[in-house]
Amino acid sequence: MHTSEFRQLPWPAAAAALDAHARLRHLVAGALRTGRPLAVWREPGAAAPRLLVARSLEATYTGLPPALDAQAPAGFAFFPFRDSDQNPALFLPADVLYDVGQPTTVAVAPKARELVPNLTAWLAAGAVEELAWHYSAQPVPHAATELEYTDLVTRGVAAIEAQQVLKVVTSRAARRALPAGFDPLAAFVELDRKYPLAFVSLVSVPGVGTWLGATPEILAEVTADGAFRTMALAGTQPLTAEFTPRTAIWRQKEIEEQALVARYIVNCFKQLRLREYHETGPRTVIAGELLHLRTDFEVNLKHVPFPSLGTDMLRLLHPTSAVGGMPKVAAMHFIQQHEGYDRAYYSGFLGPVNVAAPGVARLYVNLRCLQVRATEAILYAGTGLTVDSDPEREWQETEMKLRTISAALSMTFVGRH
Repeated sequence: MHTSEFRQLPWPAAAAALDAHARLRHLVAGALRTGRPLAVWREPGAAAPRLLVARSLEATYTGLPPALDAQAPAGFAFFPFRDSDQNPALFLPADVLYDVGQPTTVAVAPKARELVPNLTAWLAAGAVEELAWHYSAQPVPHAATELEYTDLVTRGVAAIEAQQVLKVVTSRAARRALPAGFDPLAAFVELDRKYPLAFVSLVSVPGVGTWLGATPEILAEVTADGAFRTMALAGTQPLTAEFTPRTAIWRQKEIEEQALVARYIVNCFKQLRLREYHETGPRTVIAGELLHLRTDFEVNLKHVPFPSLGTDMLRLLHPTSAVGGMPKVAAMHFIQQHEGYDRAYYSGFLGPVNVAAPGVARLYVNLRCLQVRATEAILYAGTGLTVDSDPEREWQETEMKLRTISAALSMTFVGRH
């Protein structure tokens, strides 16, 4: 279904004083107070964010990753690292859409037409100051100490030396108290401003919780001009005056780590017997205050008779070796046995499918993210291990990555819209 079939609801005269972002806030407030799942996002380089609201929680449950083709339903995917009863795979149908760049109307899908009367009344209602965000009912995950994390890295290196895995990605959670008056939507707006080249997102779902992030990593993209894209992003060092994309020097450990991720993607292409892909890189790129090594892969779908390539690659890629390891099954087993906490939606994937236009999908790995709880935020970061990994350096790398998203906790202000 194309969004041209949506009903366009104009904002009433009573809302004339609300600017585009105030209207976004008003719609988010309405979705939250009626217990509806929502996603707000801004794609890299885009001028304005979008809002999607699903008509009900029941409508979001899905068994399989979304199909990346023009005939598939429009919506927003929110998938965990590992699907479970506690962390269900979600696809929020595009029932209500609002584009901050086109703020004069709100679009309602035919399947959600029963929402029109109440939504029309809400557009004319008075503004709501407090937003009632959804919180997860799951226990707060264990936050590893430096000693615990370096011990985990040591065990990961030992597993590599014993040839149980070729590479494994370890991660940890960290807990931070929320500042007084913390406002996730205001934090989203600030992340949008600070990281224009990231995929910035805010997802809130009843029972699942509220997640905020600014990720640099594309998992799978199908473009309007008929291209499939993915990337191998790995290796980390701080962006400094001395080390920039032009002058960065990479150690053998980071070069090998990134090459393994690129090899994993090539192996996925090989499983589909696809040889017609274009590979560019690796090159050094900036993501926030960090530098990474990135190799880009592209397939011209106009020249390759493979209409299901996007769908098939998504199902092969997740979880990639950039968040799990190689071989996939052995690395996932190591993580489950030794990591010591539930990643939930960290290192899963998220993004819009068929929202911008039929056949256009942009899915990102959920990195540089945090989960909002009532009084604290849970932050996540991980590192890719090879045989050359040093436990103390890996701890410091997680500290660097946590700083990117922890900035969201210090840049919001009470009452800021």
